[in-house]
Amino acid sequence: MAIRIALNNQPEFYTNLDHVSGRVVLGLNRPEQVGSIVVKLEGEATTALQVPSVPDAAGRPPAPMPGPPGSVVAENHKILYRVQQVFPDDYHSSTSSPYGAFPLLPGEHEFAFDFKLPINNACSDPMAMSRIGGLGSGGGLFGMGGVRVMDGSKQLFLKHVTRTLPPSLTGFPMEAEIRYYIKVTVQRPGLLKENWRLQTGFKFLPIEPPRPARTGQETFARRPFTFRAKSPALAETKHTFFAPKPEKESPGGGGGDASTPSIEMSARLPHPPVFTCNQPIPLRLIAKKLVDCPEQVYLSSFQMDLIGITEVRSHSIYHNRTNRWVVTSSSNLTIPLTSSPHDEVGHELVIPDDLWTNRPLPNTIAPSFVACNLSRRYELEIRLGLSCGKPKTGFLGKDPFTNAQTIFLPLQFAHVDVYSGITPPPELVQAAANGRPGSTILNIPPRLPPRTSVSDLNSAARPQSQHQAPPQPPRPPTDPLYPPQLAPGQTAAPQDDAPPSYDEAMAENLSGPFDGAQARPAYSGVTNENGPSQMPEKSG
Repeated sequence: MAIRIALNNQPEFYTNLDHVSGRVVLGLNRPEQVGSIVVKLEGEATTALQVPSVPDAAGRPPAPMPGPPGSVVAENHKILYRVQQVFPDDYHSSTSSPYGAFPLLPGEHEFAFDFKLPINNACSDPMAMSRIGGLGSGGGLFGMGGVRVMDGSKQLFLKHVTRTLPPSLTGFPMEAEIRYYIKVTVQRPGLLKENWRLQTGFKFLPIEPPRPARTGQETFARRPFTFRAKSPALAETKHTFFAPKPEKESPGGGGGDASTPSIEMSARLPHPPVFTCNQPIPLRLIAKKLVDCPEQVYLSSFQMDLIGITEVRSHSIYHNRTNRWVVTSSSNLTIPLTSSPHDEVGHELVIPDDLWTNRPLPNTIAPSFVACNLSRRYELEIRLGLSCGKPKTGFLGKDPFTNAQTIFLPLQFAHVDVYSGITPPPELVQAAANGRPGSTILNIPPRLPPRTSVSDLNSAARPQSQHQAPPQPPRPPTDPLYPPQLAPGQTAAPQDDAPPSYDEAMAENLSGPFDGAQARPAYSGVTNENGPSQMPEKSG
């Protein structure tokens, strides 16, 4: 026996509205009785944190915790869960089978499956979760012909948010990970026969939310600085055979009496600051002269780091993990920060962007996201090395006895967003533009079903002579584990079920963003999507 999952045209990663299609190839070397073959499309966001046992910084005892001190508590969210039964098909279902199984002859059998990735996470939909498992999932002891399905009632006790599906994420062993995979279960009836299972993972990168309109405004981080005045003793420096003797200052040019250079450095980004995966950062670096000093100031080093802060939550415990990516780093520079020593006070000079314009973000950077128990945000840090005066060079390179002042100036943006660069379909962007102010089509909660007031019930109970209510279609049987909420005096459940969120209903008729519209960028957020999980073993 051999099971294999063959995906059709598998890309480097999948995104929202993509079709995950393929075939389950089952190779048999002898006849087998198979009850069903079920394919599941799943996504999990798992976190695990240790319960602290010490008081907080203020000396207060810790708040009530979900476990004893020192224990590890985990939280698992099923952000994606789709089930499709590929066997028995219509042909086998038409035949009668008293044992609930169908014979498959020796050889190779193929069963096709097709899923469409949604936009939002599934764990935040209480109705969808309550109908998974239990009595609402079909026949059989385990819910679907003997195949074990997820018990969605466990998700109802967790805190959820309705957001776009988060990207695949690893790199935090025993603490947090987000994985997507396809599971295949071949159910074999019989007490001494076990089911056959196979799992394969895939990478996922979400589409980006609608970008804000360009306004031409900029957000900036700036800092002025002034060099120290040179003392007369520093002017008389040593000189060797390889270094020229420093020139004597002319009378009246007095080292400590001369004014010292003062310049303001500012880094500017488009407002709001939004970066794109695999693309350079749209930075502008500007130097402004503050005092009338002829001495030149040079940019001697430049480094730009992107800092990712991942907030991990498990029940009531929080922990932040920080990652740092060096986008670009250059040293031994001599870039003047003024166009001429005789520039007027207040003159601004835009530094050439050759240092960073050809350096895209590393493809290991995931876009910003918010999930139920995980979130990722970013900061940008720029470190500038500035020197007062150009270092003199000797026969063997830079003169080690040149006393050029050098300072390192940090500039930081406390909050920047990183988008995936995958443009959503135009219909979805247009729908988001016409939505409610302050909300987007990708991040809206599911709508609640309309409730009938008591006055409406009383008016409905009165005899109607002129207007007759239209006949209502037959309702499906109610799940006894999750009875509907009834108003006072109401004996039957309302006829209106909760409609799906607007974006999910619209997504059923939309094509994916890569259907010939744009190229699929590179993404290596997960080193090995088929590697073993690095999270603690699940209990129960």
